[in-house]
This record gives sequence, C-alpha cells and structure tokens, in this order.
Amino acid sequence: MKKINFKNILDLALSYFKVGLFTFGGGLAMIAIIQHEYVEKRKWIDSDEFESMVAIAESTPGPVAINCATYIGYKVAGVLGSIIATIAVCLPSFFIIYLISLIFDAFMSLKIVQYAFKGIQVAIIFLILSAGIKFFKNMKKSPFNVIVFSCTLLCMLAFAFFGINFSSIYFVLIGGVLGLTVYLIGLLCKKEKK
Repeated sequence: MKKINFKNILDLALSYFKVGLFTFGGGLAMIAIIQHEYVEKRKWIDSDEFESMVAIAESTPGPVAINCATYIGYKVAGVLGSIIATIAVCLPSFFIIYLISLIFDAFMSLKIVQYAFKGIQVAIIFLILSAGIKFFKNMKKSPFNVIVFSCTLLCMLAFAFFGINFSSIYFVLIGGVLGLTVYLIGLLCKKEKK
C-alpha cells in the first residue's frame, strides 16, 4: 500500500480539476494537456509509460481522460489517488453540463455561443494533432511500428475520403492483434533457436 502524501493528493486533485475544467473536446483533446501536466511539468511518469498508459486507456472501456486520471492517480497516491483524480477530472464537466442543461435552448441560440463553439472545434483539432505528433516523434521507429502506422493512416484517410464508416475502435483492436501476433511469433522463433 502506498504511503499517503497529502501534498501530492491535493496537487493531483487540483491539477486534474484544472484539466477537466479547461479542456474541451473530450479525452483525445485532453491527451496533450495531460502529457504536459504529468510528463513534462510534474514528471510523475515518463514518456514511455505515458504512451503505454494512453494505449491501455484507449483499449479499455470508458473515456480515455478518466482512464488516464485513474492510472496517474494510482501511480501517485494509490487507490485514494485514483479515486480523487477520477472524481476531479469528472466534476467540472458534470457541473458545466448540468448548468447548460438548465438553459440549453436559450444558451445554444446565442450567436456568441455558436461562434465560440466553432472556435473551440478548431482548437480541439490542434490539440489532437499535437498529441499525435508527439506520439509519433516518441514512437520507436521499428519496421513493424512504421508499417502499422502507415497502413492505419492510409486506411483512415481513404475511409474518410470515400465516406466509409469504420470505427476507430477497430483500428485499435487490429493494432493490438497484430502486435500480439508479432510478439508470439518472436517467442516461437526464440524457442526454435534454443
């Protein structure tokens, strides 16, 4: 059991509350901010661990930001940290959505709100692209990784261009199966050499 460090727990709660409060666009848009906060600024996890955490968070049920919060919270302060980080990242969205739901029709009919959301959409695209570029730079450039990345990118672009509806979940699952297959083939080859 991890020793409770109340300074880290408070820092964790406040930082994840800030991530939840000031990040629009869902979990993918939060990835760049989470990386900045916890890899670059606080150094609670390193880049390799962050990439693995995001891959696992994408592959497991639930929003990626909440899964990341749970993981980092556990890493910093055990079970209590995971509970606090998860609640802290969810609270701002809950309260904002609740308040908006009370006045939704009047709120969405305001021109200033409509234009604000158009601007937010552009910022979200930048955040997701920024996270993708950072992942690509840090990715180990093995032939397998480059081939899977290139094929996935080409398929996504082609599907978008031709209007083919193909869930991104399938890309994650196919990538996982391919990675597992290559790993198992590698194990079999090592056993045969012995």
